[in-house]
Amino acid sequence: MVFRTRRDHEWVEVSTGDEFKGKTVVVFALPGAFTPTCSSTHVPRYNQLAPVFKAHDIDDIVCISVNDAFVMNEWRAGQKAWNLIFLPDGNGDFTRGMGMLVPKTDLGFGERSWRYSMLVRDGIIEKMFVEPEQPGDPFEVSDADTMLEYVAPHVAKPLDVSVFTRKGCSFCARAKGMLRDAGIEFEELILNEHYTERSLRAITGAVSVPQIFVNGERVGNSDDLAAWLEQREAA
Repeated sequence: MVFRTRRDHEWVEVSTGDEFKGKTVVVFALPGAFTPTCSSTHVPRYNQLAPVFKAHDIDDIVCISVNDAFVMNEWRAGQKAWNLIFLPDGNGDFTRGMGMLVPKTDLGFGERSWRYSMLVRDGIIEKMFVEPEQPGDPFEVSDADTMLEYVAPHVAKPLDVSVFTRKGCSFCARAKGMLRDAGIEFEELILNEHYTERSLRAITGAVSVPQIFVNGERVGNSDDLAAWLEQREAA
């Protein structure tokens, strides 16, 4: 089986042997590029957890969809999913061979992939997580967290950290510096670019920045973050 991909404006053929032989690979397949669940959850979480997978002997994480190479490349770039390999299954040949090609004609999609994930060791499927046969687009077991739980059951997952900031704020710079020094990745939300003052009040209950959130819980400002980091280091 060959995937026709595009690299540096040239056609490159990637065979299943190239991708799977002698490697341990996580594969996840989904209905379509740029579609809601695929773009908001499925791809971003695999991309976020990729370093954790690779620290536990996973060589590659591959996303497969019944889309052409141009669409898949644009989608990968838009998602900034540089930790993942996107393989286009434009004709559905791989998906058909997996028995996962399903009609999505009611949505005007033609035939697409059912959502699933699998762990492949040296070309042999060790484990599959296939979404239940239900109407619509179920997303219950093919997610990155379920696969990571199988690969490394007791591993600590990376923190989800968001920092509300504004440009020119020295306290914001301090908070970001502390997080970087602690080796904690974070997403920065900048006033008047990603949110407004009204949103800041509505979400955080505060009127000043920075405001730091970790795993859905408000830590507070830069002083609160310093205390939180000190407590975390002592734990």
